[in-house]
Amino acid sequence: MGPGPVNGDPRVLRAMSAALLGQYDPAMTALMTETQGLYRDVFRTANDATLLVDGTSRAGIEAALVSLIVPGDRVLVPRFGRFGHLLVEIAERCGAEVHVVDAAWGETVPLERIADAIALVRPKLVAVVHGDTSTTIAQPLEELGALCREAGALLYVDATATLGGNEFRTDEWGVDVVTAGLQKCLGGPSGSAPITLSRAAVAVIDSRRSVEAGIRADDEEAAPPAERIRSNYFDLGMILDYWGPARLNHHTEATSMLYGARECARVLLQEGLDAAIARHRRHGRAMLAGVQGLGLRPFGDLEHRMTNIVAVHIPEGVVGDAVRAAMLADYGIEIGTSFGPLHGRVWRIGTMGVNARRDAVLLTLAALEQALRRAGVAVPAGGGTEAALDVYGGKP
Repeated sequence: MGPGPVNGDPRVLRAMSAALLGQYDPAMTALMTETQGLYRDVFRTANDATLLVDGTSRAGIEAALVSLIVPGDRVLVPRFGRFGHLLVEIAERCGAEVHVVDAAWGETVPLERIADAIALVRPKLVAVVHGDTSTTIAQPLEELGALCREAGALLYVDATATLGGNEFRTDEWGVDVVTAGLQKCLGGPSGSAPITLSRAAVAVIDSRRSVEAGIRADDEEAAPPAERIRSNYFDLGMILDYWGPARLNHHTEATSMLYGARECARVLLQEGLDAAIARHRRHGRAMLAGVQGLGLRPFGDLEHRMTNIVAVHIPEGVVGDAVRAAMLADYGIEIGTSFGPLHGRVWRIGTMGVNARRDAVLLTLAALEQALRRAGVAVPAGGGTEAALDVYGGKP
């Protein structure tokens, strides 16, 4: 019940136990094509370039940035938590001239400040985290795509922690590139990174496209472009060729992860995106009410809180890690702390994926009450579960 990874959906875990296939088996390529279509629906996009990057969610982030950024490009990062710092670091490693617009941890970056920075910096790329689990805050995106388009900038969004449990509309919001992971609201294991790219983003990648020696046709140009993508594994041009009609060999697809990613999307779409978002919102509200019912003080701007995770201040005099250890040892329930300036100051409690359900919320609150009491904190008896049940209205 932490910020992720969370428990895998049993359907996803069963799907991953299926027999392996060769990477060019017709059944395998059909599964790849089907998975692309499923994730177009998950991302709410018509982008043809929708696929998986084999690796954790950070692999998707790195593939997007290394494939889009040429050394010297100006990149703007609205930064309001740990994972904004990650975008800055990766962009700098790609040779970008990185500019940031900072907000305090627990807040969002105001749109007008981002607009001012875009006008000043004139970036090629704006890169932003949608929901930063380090702070549990979600950055509003609805108007950012239009700002970027007016300035001729691409918009990249890391939706690892929000996709499937928070509203996200790729095409409607004008987002050029989105990456995610399975281990949060999608209810799968870490190890596959769904990604979608607009035509404008693909055009940038096409300008840097190259084909490896050994699979290149005799009549193809041998000299690589001047700004060839500086990673082989994360070269989205090559990965697009692998997933596209040419099926040019790149790496061996992670078969079991493909099965898992496909099933994550199938489970989500069978529930319905709107229904899944409403479920995350409902159980997230119940968890928030529950921790408040225990007398804990939420962290950050609640107006912009992600649906699937809540952060609370650790009570004065309490050793946060000791309470976490007790919950894990005594009840088999894991909650998280945070990073950097928030480490040891807050707990982060998730309600996402298969764990966004009533019994998981109530058990977590009951266990937290007992752990707090044993740590010497005076908490209202049943205060957490009663407050959560009030949100549920007595209905399962």
